[in-house]
Amino acid sequence: APEAEADEHEDTDEYGDRPSRRRRRGGRRRRRGEANDTDEAEQHADEAPAPSRSEDDQAPAPVQEADEEDDDNDSAASGSSSSRRRRRRRRRSGEGGSEADNGTDDPERTVVKVREPRKKEEREPGTGFDEVQSIKGSTRMEAKKQRRREGREQGRRRVPIITEAEFLARREAVERVMVVRQSGERTQIGVLEDNVLVEHYVNKEQATSYVGNVYLGKVQNVLPSMEAAFVDIGKGRNAVLYAGEVNFEALGMAHGPRRIETALKSGQSVLVQVTKDPIGHKGARLTSQVSLPGRYLVYVPEGSMTGISRKLPDTERSRLKTILKKIVPEDAGVIVRTAAEGASEDELRRDVERLQQQWEEIQKKAKGTSGSNAPTLLYGEPDMTVRVVRDIFNEDFSKVIVSGDDAWETIHGYVSHVAPDLTERLSRWTSEVDVFATYRIDEQLMKALDRKVYLPSGGSLVIDKTEAMVVVDVNTGKFTGQGGNLEETVTRNNLEAAEEIVRQLRLRDLGGIVVVDFIDMVLESNRDLVLRRLLECLGRDRTKHQVAEVTSLGLVQMTRKRVGQGLLESFSETCVHCNGRGVIVHMEQPTSVGGGGGSKKSKKRRGGAGQDHEHGHEQDHGHEHGHDDHAAEPVETESEAELAAEVAAPVSLADLEPAADEEFYSSP
Repeated sequence: APEAEADEHEDTDEYGDRPSRRRRRGGRRRRRGEANDTDEAEQHADEAPAPSRSEDDQAPAPVQEADEEDDDNDSAASGSSSSRRRRRRRRRSGEGGSEADNGTDDPERTVVKVREPRKKEEREPGTGFDEVQSIKGSTRMEAKKQRRREGREQGRRRVPIITEAEFLARREAVERVMVVRQSGERTQIGVLEDNVLVEHYVNKEQATSYVGNVYLGKVQNVLPSMEAAFVDIGKGRNAVLYAGEVNFEALGMAHGPRRIETALKSGQSVLVQVTKDPIGHKGARLTSQVSLPGRYLVYVPEGSMTGISRKLPDTERSRLKTILKKIVPEDAGVIVRTAAEGASEDELRRDVERLQQQWEEIQKKAKGTSGSNAPTLLYGEPDMTVRVVRDIFNEDFSKVIVSGDDAWETIHGYVSHVAPDLTERLSRWTSEVDVFATYRIDEQLMKALDRKVYLPSGGSLVIDKTEAMVVVDVNTGKFTGQGGNLEETVTRNNLEAAEEIVRQLRLRDLGGIVVVDFIDMVLESNRDLVLRRLLECLGRDRTKHQVAEVTSLGLVQMTRKRVGQGLLESFSETCVHCNGRGVIVHMEQPTSVGGGGGSKKSKKRRGGAGQDHEHGHEQDHGHEHGHDDHAAEPVETESEAELAAEVAAPVSLADLEPAADEEFYSSP
């Protein structure tokens, strides 16, 4: 009997705190009166299957009845202590299983998402899911299709056609002047808008542009994996022709697979045109789809597309469409320039006939040139001066100022031939003062060559050109605003920066990917306002560009077509010491005197020590070459009195006895 009471006491102590332990594991229990039940009731309740807590909560009454029945059965068999020990062992093993099951229970109203296992065929190697994929056909062709498809999905549209009133308003809003300066072999052209330099062109004999030239090149090698061919055009470095620029129709492969390795072979002669100058370590870019630019339009032989500049008003576009149907041959296409505004039918016909004759001469030269003579220049673009006047000079310019005899004869003769109505806008610079200095062009060029650009209100731009992209950072600088809050101050600074960024892109001729980091704005309306201002200013840019969406970090990303070398490359050369990196790397830590903020006296002493060290080397060097060189160098020497003062021991001074007439400001 004492042993039985001890066992019952053990059961009570062992399982009396069980409800609290279960509350810690799972929260609320399914029975509030469980602490008052007996050990046997708890045993059979635990042995009863409980698939989930919700089922137990929904049916508490049957469980209570089962507990009462177990109480009766256990009271009848309470005499055997061994059976209770077996039940306790069974309960402990059951608790271990239940704890393992209930340990992962989540609180009520918890959504658990279980990831579905991958299918067996996806997990197996060699099924394509864990290998590099390839596409059928040309990768570059597929990339073009994908960009167009993404543009349509994003709702990206073309630039809207402006009305005639908007066209005239844009023209009258800005005063444009072209300034030409010829000095020796170099010719510079600056375009001013409201006396501010926005574009600059320079031509040097050693850096002539190849863009627009037509060559009969010779294929050196074809790389199918790169979908490109390297062509020798006689300029030392091979130029590259990508598969997307190959005219497969002219090669008779319009309906077959468009692969460059089947169209071109090594040693084959091919008619190509340069679209981009060599930049850095990259060779020139080529295309086999030739286009010949004229004064009013661009002639595209073997093409079927006819386009009109969207910068022209709608009424002028309708008039030009009617004229083009009469004068354009069926086997060619044209792209009408902005300069064709107001051009008559005869002027457009003469332009088409002249360009068509040029193309016939190119074909005749290509057929008469044997493959052994390749590479050969078939058509060369005119001088940079003529090319810029042909492409840019139109009704938008109020005048053209020319400095230099050769430049004046070239420009005046060309304009008199192709656009006699614009001859009166030409003016010759006869003053002895430099024309670029008068219009402050050299000063603006020097600022454009700097990395940092200061805004009129006090803000600044930092422009860095990397191998991958051009990065522009906008800073408020000294601009603290004129009343209002921070959002207003930041937005005004960003609006001013947007205008200056477009000007710097045009002036420095920056291309490729451009990322602009504007200062963060809180309101969506302010962000849209800055983006609209950027697009409005880009409307004056002739170079093809595209502004993408704003990223999640608030960066504005855009692309601008890169044709030639930029402004900085025209007026600079790579440093031979750092190879253009801007820093010189030392594997050993430089031994410089550490610590800053020292007094002038200490700096002077350090400077003197450095001078002494430097002079010591000079003295050694002077002994080798004679004493005359050393005599010209002044050497600092200390007098005997100064040396004695440094060596002498300090002497205490006698007490001062003030005279009767001296006054000391002290307390009485």
